[in-house]
Amino acid sequence: MEQSISMEYTLKKLSMDDLDQIKSFFTDIFTKEPWNDDWSDENQLDAYLTERCGAFNSLTFGYFYNDEMIGMSAGRIIHWYTGTEYCIDELGIRTDMQGRGVGTQFFRDMEQYLLADGIVQIYLHTDRDVPAYKFYKKLGFEELEDEVAFAKYIE
Repeated sequence: MEQSISMEYTLKKLSMDDLDQIKSFFTDIFTKEPWNDDWSDENQLDAYLTERCGAFNSLTFGYFYNDEMIGMSAGRIIHWYTGTEYCIDELGIRTDMQGRGVGTQFFRDMEQYLLADGIVQIYLHTDRDVPAYKFYKKLGFEELEDEVAFAKYIE
């Protein structure tokens, strides 16, 4: 499914057939500031992205400018009692395209696609101390005060 958004930007639904492009984009974004994630273990990277992009309920978008990927969102469709949600696991805009309104337009275009597909909510997690936090607030996302994230390393 390809949906033309404007003369310059195109929102595309991606699949496992696009895994090499997704992997390249993902590592280019998330191995640098402010994330600095270490994705040097190729097997771990392949497993992670396959979980995000290859499950039966996966929904991954690429955002393109003149056929070059400049944004990506990888998530899952969840059927919840309040309606169907798009739970974003990973979202990134190419660093040199940030601050130009591209991310805002990417969200607008995703929201149009999601609404047309009957999806009524977008859900995501981020850290408070990264630029994405302010970006999501600017887009109208509300911080869920009643929710808490937990993690525990097991030995």
